[in-house]
Amino acid sequence: MSEGIVKGPFPIPVSREDQEAWIEAVLATEGVNLPRGAVENIAPFIVDPDHSLSEPDARGVRTLKASAVRRICTDAGDMVIAVVRMHGVGGVLWGHNERISSIWRSVADPTVDRGTERTLASVRPWMSVDDDGRETCFAALESVMPNRQTLIMNAEDAADELKRRDRVRPYDLEEDLVLNGQQDPGMYVAQQVRIEENPEKDSDGNPLYPDAYWGWMAVRGNNRTQKRQSIFRLTSSEVLSGVPAEKLEREGDEIICDPRDWLPEFSAVLNREFADADDGELDPTSGSRARRAAAIAAVDAHLVIGTPTPQRLYRIVQMNNRRDHVHPPLEFDALDRSRALGRSVLGMYVAQRVMDEKTAEVLSGLAPIRELPDVSMDMAVSELRDLRSMRLLQELFPVDPHKRHLLRRALSENPPSQLKSGEINQRARTWSALTSESYPAPWNPRVGQVFSTRAREGIVLSGRRLPDLLAAADTDDDAFDELVSYRAAHWLASFGIIEPDRGSLDGQEVIGDAGERVRRSRRTVMNCLQALRYDKSRMMAVGVLKSLAAAMDAGDRRPWRVSSSGTEMPGREMTPLWFDSVFPKDTGTRPRKAVASAPALPKTVAVPAPLPSPTLPALSSMTPMSSLVTSTPARSPAPALTAAVPAQSTVPATGQADEGVSSASSPEEPLTLEALTVRAEEQIRGLHAASAEIGELLGRLAEQSRAASVDHPISRQRADATVRLLNQTLSRLRKLPELMEEMTEPS
Repeated sequence: MSEGIVKGPFPIPVSREDQEAWIEAVLATEGVNLPRGAVENIAPFIVDPDHSLSEPDARGVRTLKASAVRRICTDAGDMVIAVVRMHGVGGVLWGHNERISSIWRSVADPTVDRGTERTLASVRPWMSVDDDGRETCFAALESVMPNRQTLIMNAEDAADELKRRDRVRPYDLEEDLVLNGQQDPGMYVAQQVRIEENPEKDSDGNPLYPDAYWGWMAVRGNNRTQKRQSIFRLTSSEVLSGVPAEKLEREGDEIICDPRDWLPEFSAVLNREFADADDGELDPTSGSRARRAAAIAAVDAHLVIGTPTPQRLYRIVQMNNRRDHVHPPLEFDALDRSRALGRSVLGMYVAQRVMDEKTAEVLSGLAPIRELPDVSMDMAVSELRDLRSMRLLQELFPVDPHKRHLLRRALSENPPSQLKSGEINQRARTWSALTSESYPAPWNPRVGQVFSTRAREGIVLSGRRLPDLLAAADTDDDAFDELVSYRAAHWLASFGIIEPDRGSLDGQEVIGDAGERVRRSRRTVMNCLQALRYDKSRMMAVGVLKSLAAAMDAGDRRPWRVSSSGTEMPGREMTPLWFDSVFPKDTGTRPRKAVASAPALPKTVAVPAPLPSPTLPALSSMTPMSSLVTSTPARSPAPALTAAVPAQSTVPATGQADEGVSSASSPEEPLTLEALTVRAEEQIRGLHAASAEIGELLGRLAEQSRAASVDHPISRQRADATVRLLNQTLSRLRKLPELMEEMTEPS
């Protein structure tokens, strides 16, 4: 029943008594555990609430009808939903909407307490304390903001960003709402925003504004909520914090905060406008406000009114809106989509009790890193960021079979044995996007695509602290490789030193030291990492990593360049052009320039003895062509693969010396030009034959292992060592054709 006759399409709130009856019925419904204040806030927006109520039971208690209640299950938990008809102006844009998550500075960045801007307040479960001091968790959220102005600015920033993202939509959403109304319901969750500062007071000493605001945040349908309110010429910040008197056609500059007061007047204004409007054909872009808003005067909505696990409510409502992120809707960009996917995984881990809630909050970017249990007070910014990033890496590339199964469910992946590079890259982008929350600005998450399909078996780290890895990297191959493999790309990207190949030359222009525009060579992130791994640049590479970490610890200032010995050069900023010059792109067609620094001694890795196999074609122990390319002396013959092989350095060819050729040479007697040419030709023929036989051997190994029902005949340690040799060999071979062509007479 309404307080007055409605003479237009815009519903007037029902009487306070009818609102109260609906509030009592909602709170009496099984499974509902909402705070009363949240229900009171939404009650004025509900259209014809009596229609959704049951008949009184034997005790005279009414509840919501069964047809008005739904119970939804998600991977993070369950929730109870009320299906209602709501005034079209209702609902509030949510700053935690994952489509726009990247515009905010995350509390997971250790530097956010230094006065940075655009930091979104953390969300936590709404708690109540009874007279005995016991805490009870309800199906609502709460956050704390420093003042009312921050609350308003956050809502406006969210609206502005949604408008920018909506420009790529292939149709005009606002025009579609005007013509066709809203076809699908949005979902809303209750959240209370508390204000830290004491509110301003009037001349009588009464507060001008409340110290807390209830709002129903759009979990699903943020864009529709923003466009509806735009048509009504109202904003989410006004729905949440109060409507100016002028928008209600009142005089004065008063702000009316209670929707029980402003919503009846607002609907009355709209109904008067509608009655005065021209009845001609509706113009969806320039017609009167009331005519344009008529199709959305009331809309269907789903309200979250209960959950058996209210402490996980934030994850539950977010999880319900993530299933389409694997095949993303248009308005999600790569960064926000990847972050949403990662949070889906973490939410599932919590629901399945393989991760505690606090760890998931930190890794999701909802809590500071220092809240992790294994954080010590002496950790600098670089180490805090590294700790979170490495935890994320291991959670997204887990060894635990149960977590692999959960990952497959959350990301809609193939079985682990059939995991493809695209799915590995999706995980890598997710890791990279979530990692960037701990930094001042996000980067393109494709920076993280540095893994092969071997990563599907999981990634195991040494567990050493970042300062220990940096201190040992000069001489410890494992420490150096761990830093380059899992840290270098993100560190360089955070300072704009590298970025993924954009696919066009125009995207590679940078500003040079003299202010000129310089076009960089296109190169992949993997190419940059390989350049860091180059043995003769080892000292500089370690110096770069230390310089990047020091820059983070010094307030994210620009990192300094380093000398050939790895020593920082304060005052000389590291730039993309400098990086390209000291770690040049390896095109595979010309020798690399050596840096005047002694490479660290290679660390040997013991490799188990291989299975018995036919002997490969014998190759000479000398490698003259390799010597010509790398400007290093020839080495003595390496033992077979059963012996230790260097982990980082180049490995000479295996096998016995070719007696017919080696007899013609000695250390004191240099080879003639003809002898060198013959030796090079023989080596190439031998390598060609060996490569063919290696392929045959691997084929036979695959056939025999299938016949013997052996799924994995090669151990991980042996495969890693062998593949490393192959990659090093390929790196050498790519340089040889051009070198030979340079010495060949013209055709």
